[in-house]
Amino acid sequence: MRVASLLPSATETLFALGVEPVGVSHSCDHPPAARDLPTLTSTVVDHADRSAADIDAQMRDVDGAVYDLDEVGLATLEPDLLVTQATCDVCAVDASEVRAAAARLDRAPEVLACDPHSFADALDDVVRIGEAVGEETAATVLRADLRERVEAVRERAERAVDDEGRPRTVVLDWTEPPIRAGHWVRNMVELAGGDPAFQPDGPSEPVAWETVRDADPEVLVVAPCGFERERAERAVDDLAARHGFDDLSAVADGRVYAVDGNGLFNRPSHRLVDSLEALFACLHPDHAATTPAAHDRIARVERATTPAVRADDG
Repeated sequence: MRVASLLPSATETLFALGVEPVGVSHSCDHPPAARDLPTLTSTVVDHADRSAADIDAQMRDVDGAVYDLDEVGLATLEPDLLVTQATCDVCAVDASEVRAAAARLDRAPEVLACDPHSFADALDDVVRIGEAVGEETAATVLRADLRERVEAVRERAERAVDDEGRPRTVVLDWTEPPIRAGHWVRNMVELAGGDPAFQPDGPSEPVAWETVRDADPEVLVVAPCGFERERAERAVDDLAARHGFDDLSAVADGRVYAVDGNGLFNRPSHRLVDSLEALFACLHPDHAATTPAAHDRIARVERATTPAVRADDG
């Protein structure tokens, strides 16, 4: 089957199931082999070396679609299946646009639109994608492994909460303006033994800085959408310039984390389990069984004026 993926999380899952797409979106960068595939989308927004505030301003100023689909390239690749998303209209080409484009092709492909809104939804999409591409067995095996890892975190988190309680936790997926991470993140905070009250029970949403300050997080996780770890560290610096940042409990206790949002938290693929394990290590480091595989994607930021320290540096 010839599959085109217009969604980074779907591309990651397809590769994990042993299926290499014939084409991908411009944002698909994992695994590295995805970068060598034909690109079917583009964006008018310039993300390179731009601040969070600048990118937000560009998004607000766009007149028309943020993302463009290369229909000529799509027709050339002749996919049997197009995988896209319906969760967020600022993350990828809208599903309705993809369906319309597919219908205009001489040989219209099937369209699978992923629309996860919870942690369980995201992991269940592994099976949905597997069924759609004829890799049910591989998908079932992967889903079972993910379930086992999640259960291991859940059990350790229960013991950690019994010993230490649930730390007040704030996860932001943007900083200018502050946006509290929604969808699957609230589930993940609860599973990892944190207090999920700050995270919305729904889509990500902007909040006033005063709302973050009043929440006084004991753990602050900054995972800007589309930013890698180094740029997330700079986003923490943006927050540090705000009034009251140094008064936050998380800052005083050295529990501010800059996270590769591009690889963790933002994408609802099977790698959200890596994110869950990393989050547990941030919330309850004394109870984490091992250093999570994704430790190199997290930096603990002691103060904005001091260098970032990797989360596994103690």
